[in-house]
Amino acid sequence: MSPDAPLAFDPSPARGRVLVFDSGVGGLTVAAEIRALAPRLAVHYAADTGFFPYGDKPDAALRARLPAVARALVAAARPDVFVIACNTASTLALAEVRAALDIPVVGTVPAIKPAARLTETGTIGLLATPGTISRAYTAGLIADFAQGKRVLLHGSLDLVRLAEAHARGEDVPAEAFAAAQAPLYAQECGDAIDTVVLACTHFPLVRGQLIATAPHPVSFIDSGAAIARQTIRVLPERETSGGQGGMGYLTSPPDAEEGIVRVLRRYGFPELQFVAIDPMEMTSAPSAEE
Repeated sequence: MSPDAPLAFDPSPARGRVLVFDSGVGGLTVAAEIRALAPRLAVHYAADTGFFPYGDKPDAALRARLPAVARALVAAARPDVFVIACNTASTLALAEVRAALDIPVVGTVPAIKPAARLTETGTIGLLATPGTISRAYTAGLIADFAQGKRVLLHGSLDLVRLAEAHARGEDVPAEAFAAAQAPLYAQECGDAIDTVVLACTHFPLVRGQLIATAPHPVSFIDSGAAIARQTIRVLPERETSGGQGGMGYLTSPPDAEEGIVRVLRRYGFPELQFVAIDPMEMTSAPSAEE
């Protein structure tokens, strides 16, 4: 082969059944990465629409809910691997979900380690939800993998809402994306940022809009491809494909979720099933930690 010839794409031969989970549609970016890497996998999707958005829920409520939701969804979908395609849920309750299930659980964490390798200026931006920004888990990643680097953080629920609106096909003006990310660059040394970590799975849905409206050229990276690779690594050995993918599971009745139903069908999840979650005493009051 000529050294200038393009490398052939060799998809993974892995087979099995995977359930990708998020509070809304953000995890679709991770599902797409898994499908691209392993087209023989049966990939299904679950959204906790009954408790969306996670960004305005107290930590205690999420810690109580997430293991229960995971158990109910796994009982319905019967996957080989459960993928938490949500930084908020993973940085808060990954251990609790793993303890509640008897199958491998893959979490999502901010791509700080690759960002630290990529940056040339030594200044990294981190776009996430306010909850992920405030978590000790995130601070630990920065301390472990970005030593000697400057990491500037910005938590935005507005950007989550914009990504959801974009996914639904709504016309979102470019100015809205510019305003949502502007506080990151407005910080001291923000003009030195050359690499931005998209630490919410919703954000890659609007990567193009973020690139177009950033105040100066930057590289945006996320952990979707790494999650896909880890999903393949933890799959148990199987002789069958696990059937066809494309089932969607919601924790509220699909007929009450017209917007997300439309998005899921557009992204290749046409069949939908309602999974009821036992009522729990929870509040949706905004929390400063989220």
